[in-house]
Amino acid sequence: MKFGFFFQLPSAPWQSEIDRYRDTLAQIEYGDALGFDTAWLAELHFYPEFSVMSSPLIVAAAAAQRTQRIRLGLAVNLLPLWDPIRNAEDAATVDILSNGRLDFGVGRGTNARHYSGFNIPMQESRERFTEALEVIIKAWTHERVTHEGKYYRAQDLAVHPKPVQKPHPPIRIATNSSDTFPLAGRLGYPIFTSLVVVPLPRLRRDLAIYWQTFEEAGHTRTGEEVALLFPVYVGETAAEAQRVPRESVMHYFEVIGRRRGGGDTDLDAATRERSTEMRERLQRLTFEQVCEQMGIIGTPEQCIARIKWLQEEFNLSQLICWFNPGGLLPCDTVLTSMKRFTTSVMPAVR
Repeated sequence: MKFGFFFQLPSAPWQSEIDRYRDTLAQIEYGDALGFDTAWLAELHFYPEFSVMSSPLIVAAAAAQRTQRIRLGLAVNLLPLWDPIRNAEDAATVDILSNGRLDFGVGRGTNARHYSGFNIPMQESRERFTEALEVIIKAWTHERVTHEGKYYRAQDLAVHPKPVQKPHPPIRIATNSSDTFPLAGRLGYPIFTSLVVVPLPRLRRDLAIYWQTFEEAGHTRTGEEVALLFPVYVGETAAEAQRVPRESVMHYFEVIGRRRGGGDTDLDAATRERSTEMRERLQRLTFEQVCEQMGIIGTPEQCIARIKWLQEEFNLSQLICWFNPGGLLPCDTVLTSMKRFTTSVMPAVR
């Protein structure tokens, strides 16, 4: 099993956005030295307490110059919000600057504010996603690109640069809604999701659907298919593990509960209901429920036992550690937890 770590980059009103970015790059550099496989970078807009990372490709380019071996992943590039030709050019540039270390994670996003903010109807997100992905792959793999689609058009374009990785950087699809699991399965792409977003009973059901559609489409398993994201904190003692991350973790769920839709009127009734239900469910969580239901938080021994259960339950290919949900932990505290994970937990479960 591989191990990654994730950055959403929330910035509370009393925090410095500049320091948040500096800490992120320092943690990626340290993760490279510790032996993590991938650093995953989110893309989110218009709500700084939730995230100030609007351009993860730029962050990946900066991280590439400070690291040697760790892969740099997008979690995720919100395809419907970008011009696919320009997106392909920028991603290929990062693949070159990193010497072939880009993982191209893609998704539609679940926040209506993203779509209203960029003046794109959210009802078009699925069609825009699939068409944009088609154009990007063409741009990476064809010498010249012609495309006549519903949303995007290109006429005999020589799109450069081309990525280092052939035929293109690995693609992984975020599956946070039930209808995306079968889409990813039919296309044959690896997926990532999180128990933070998808409750355990639904995740079991949706993963079964993913594997069914994956196999019906004739794809062959590679062992890289399923990556899951978890809040992680490794403490020297159980008391420390319960005390230190509590405020930051619960701040994350408080921010979700306060988040306004900012475009929810653009959603169909069913999607709006799911969005409201998720926010209300997460807002009701206690820290103890987070640890039990969706986290890997405890002593090294407790974390090892939890990960072994997750491996057996979900046949994980990659566990993605979220060391600072909420963004309130000092950088040194995050680095300490990262080191404990790699020295006291990772060897027992890798």
